[in-house]
Amino acid sequence: MNSPCFAHNMLLTAVISALYLVGCGNTERQPSPMQQIVKKFAKTTALTGQVIGKDQAMTTGLIKVIDNAGRLLTTQELHGDSHYRLEIPADTAVPVVLVYVPKPDSLETEQLLSVAIEPSITRYDISPLTTAIANGAKALGGYTRANLVMAAENKVNVPDANKTSTGFRGDPTKQYGGWH
Repeated sequence: MNSPCFAHNMLLTAVISALYLVGCGNTERQPSPMQQIVKKFAKTTALTGQVIGKDQAMTTGLIKVIDNAGRLLTTQELHGDSHYRLEIPADTAVPVVLVYVPKPDSLETEQLLSVAIEPSITRYDISPLTTAIANGAKALGGYTRANLVMAAENKVNVPDANKTSTGFRGDPTKQYGGWH
């Protein structure tokens, strides 16, 4: 039973088995999903801004602040002034959505939105442009910094003749009204 052929076959079987097991251990591992850091307002924070409609500042209506779970955090009614100041409770996670709801007799007929995504920024105007950016970000998958940036880039009008990817090739004294 202990012939050289038998020993050789046993050794060969052991080596092949070991290589197979080592190969199985080196399969690609799926990277663990990156945990997104949840940013919060560290302390009670006042968000301020102005509500601007299509043609003018909006001086009547209601501003609601809603957290990412859809809970109402606070409200403020506008009475003759388009500026607002809303207190956001400490430990509130961002994003929070600022929603302007016009009064029934208002010139503005649609709700306007703005999204607060960074706790260190406290001024957020609410306008048709911020609404378009918020809706664009939501369509891209939600109110994340990356989605808001992409949505904002899609909403900004840059003349084709002066896009940064091609650079300005005209007379620099005539760009933007001359030398600056």
